[in-house]
Amino acid sequence: MVLYAAAFIAFALDLARRSAQVSKGNTVSVDGTVTTPAPARETIGAAVGGAGAGGASAATAVADTAAASQKPGGRLFGGRGPDSVGVTAADGGTSKRSLSLRLGVAFTLIGFLLEVTADILRGIAANRVPWANMYEFSMTGTVLIVGVFLLVITRVDLRFLGTFVTGLVLILLGISTVNYYVVIAPLPPALQSAWLVIHVFVASLGTAFFALGFALSGIQLLQYRRETITTGAKFLKLKFLASLPDSVRLENLAYRVNIVGFVFWTFTLIAGAVWAERAWGRYWGWDTKEVWTFIIWVIYAGYIHARATRGWRGSRSAVLAIIGFGAVLFNFGVVNVFFHGLHSYSGL
Repeated sequence: MVLYAAAFIAFALDLARRSAQVSKGNTVSVDGTVTTPAPARETIGAAVGGAGAGGASAATAVADTAAASQKPGGRLFGGRGPDSVGVTAADGGTSKRSLSLRLGVAFTLIGFLLEVTADILRGIAANRVPWANMYEFSMTGTVLIVGVFLLVITRVDLRFLGTFVTGLVLILLGISTVNYYVVIAPLPPALQSAWLVIHVFVASLGTAFFALGFALSGIQLLQYRRETITTGAKFLKLKFLASLPDSVRLENLAYRVNIVGFVFWTFTLIAGAVWAERAWGRYWGWDTKEVWTFIIWVIYAGYIHARATRGWRGSRSAVLAIIGFGAVLFNFGVVNVFFHGLHSYSGL
């Protein structure tokens, strides 16, 4: 958790840096690179009078203020700040890459590897897969959330979501450590099945993609408000939004991520029904957990259908995605703990 906390701070510093640079009028790209425009060149004219008739001549000198203050081997524009690495841009300006952003990814990767190791050791100690109760499911779920995030950023630069991802993981791990921790115990008879490996792991993987889609949809709503309301950015005080993709791009990314999560969740529903028939002799029994799993599926099916066939774009699709992930969190944090039924395996 310490490394995730360090990553959260680093990602938050990057967002603060983006806001500060946007306020200064600099250009900030999605990857956090800040481009400072080259200083204006000054044209200094001096008229030199001659003594002869019709004798007047003019001389023009061009001085580059940046070059005047730049010494060979010296630092450009007074040097680099502690939160950036500077290079000279093609147009004579300065491009600064975010050090805090790279540190955030590094801390997240190291924390991920350590958490994977802890999860594996828990499974070895229990002599089974490490997701048989709420505490273990929280560990595995957060591992997959971080893993999906790290995987996706190798294809699309979504490092600006690092604050959300690490923040969510810190909250889930903190709650599970304080409230859900239990000692290792043998599996109940109903869980002694290969379907435990398949069903719960795929559900966790679907949840990880839904979490990333939720983050993108949340940023999309803020970006959409910024683009449609002139005073929105000033009111929200979130100037870093100017450095992020536009709302259409964010919506498309959220849609793709949620579709992947929906595929995994569909398999979760089917695998759960097959497992229920093997364990209890029926495919469906209207147990609370079964009902909420189906509700989540319906919400995301409605989200995909409304966007694909009804033309729902902008804030409406984002709200549906956020409601869907809210249902996922309710299913995990409320249904598993406070509703008793055949799926009461929280270990609490």
